[in-house]
Amino acid sequence: MQRLFVPIIRSVAAFLLMSSVLTPVARADQSPDINKLQEDLRATETAFAKTMADRDHAAFATFIADEAVFFGRNELRGKQAVVDAWAGLFEGKDAPFSWRPETVAVLDSGTLGLSSGPVFGPDGKQTGTFSSIWRRKADGKWEIIFDKGCPYCADK
Repeated sequence: MQRLFVPIIRSVAAFLLMSSVLTPVARADQSPDINKLQEDLRATETAFAKTMADRDHAAFATFIADEAVFFGRNELRGKQAVVDAWAGLFEGKDAPFSWRPETVAVLDSGTLGLSSGPVFGPDGKQTGTFSSIWRRKADGKWEIIFDKGCPYCADK
């Protein structure tokens, strides 16, 4: 009877050993997914910024979540309030400012992300910084839910 249990015990031990060795490999394989999500978010933020350069207010609106909150001189709550308040910034031939993401991070769940970076005036000099929180929808598209710009403080 003991001979019967020895192969079973060895099999269970081998299984447990293999499971513990393979588990970290599976977790390491998740990193490329986060990297891909961060690349997607960076591309989304870049496309969002391009709407200003292209003077495309309608495209700008497609990135804004229905319940978005934008902080600035005044707090703007809701997509329509944001879209309406920013409409004037899309008038004219030249954009009044531009921005680009420098930092992008995504939660391991892939549901929320952060983008932040410099804001530039029409002359190309940095005038501020921005931070945006994005939510990833079920279809994989990112939408901005919080946005805050701040004046630039250069090191002296």
